[in-house]
Amino acid sequence: MSVTWPDEVQSVFAGDLVTVSAYLTPAGGAVVVPVSPIGLVDREAGSLALTTSLAFPAKVRRLLQEPRIAMAYHTRDQGFATSSRFVLAQGTAVVPAEPSPERLAVVTEQAEKFFGDLPTGRFWTWAMREYIEYRLIIDIPVSRIVSWPDLAAAGTPEVFGAVPSGPPEPQDPPAKGTGPRVDTAKVARQAGKMPHQVIAYRGGDGYPVIAPVRVTGHSDRGLHLDVTPGLLPPGGRRAGFAAHAFRPQAAGVSNRVGTGWLEVTEGAAVWAPHTAGGFSSPPNKTLHLLGNALLSKYLIRKLRRDGTLDALDRLRAEALS
Repeated sequence: MSVTWPDEVQSVFAGDLVTVSAYLTPAGGAVVVPVSPIGLVDREAGSLALTTSLAFPAKVRRLLQEPRIAMAYHTRDQGFATSSRFVLAQGTAVVPAEPSPERLAVVTEQAEKFFGDLPTGRFWTWAMREYIEYRLIIDIPVSRIVSWPDLAAAGTPEVFGAVPSGPPEPQDPPAKGTGPRVDTAKVARQAGKMPHQVIAYRGGDGYPVIAPVRVTGHSDRGLHLDVTPGLLPPGGRRAGFAAHAFRPQAAGVSNRVGTGWLEVTEGAAVWAPHTAGGFSSPPNKTLHLLGNALLSKYLIRKLRRDGTLDALDRLRAEALS
């Protein structure tokens, strides 16, 4: 049976400009990244959706292998929603062979609603070809929604759908140790400048869980996080982290993302970064779009030459068979 949700949650799904999505790693951790879902929600079917480019195939490949996914609607900046609620949606991703023309028309309409009109003309048709044509729509039939009264995920949550499982057991530490493996001070400095910060981990029933946090400092153990009490499970585990900022119509995007080890003890949460990356785009909408288009063109051609796109097509065909 599909999950149903109230009007206030629907307004969040339909109105947030930027959210974060999380998927699981083979080692039992999670990767969390900012995305723009452009209000793709089918309330009657009980599903959400997001788009992703084949120019960045790692997410698609992993979701074909392990489809459990989560979306956190954690900021009202620059979008249309006005509710104060932090909303976590969990479900199972469905990756189609290719979107139908009807679905692509909906995506175009929604994209223009959130990002404004796309530039036109012969040059832009050429520049945007790979950015538009090599794009998938990932459907997410929702299994569970957890909605807290405010964006810090404080207060008593409402649950729609499957009853949440208990907190996950602590995980065994990685063979290379749990301490930081990248420049912690640099990660803390960069992340601390961005207003939106989240952590993600594998929940007790295997679905990713995403929680809002705030970097308050760092030490040789990692980034020190402020979080609503009781929101993170005690003990140590693999976890992904993301910090990001954006301007109107998702121009001027900046993010810092990584994977690492989360240690939660009474009154303290510390995340030790093992990998870290990120980027910043110019605040000019046209330059931002051109950069994305040309990068997609370059990467798609590279992935076509080295056989990655063919391998991904085979994985998608197997998943749908």
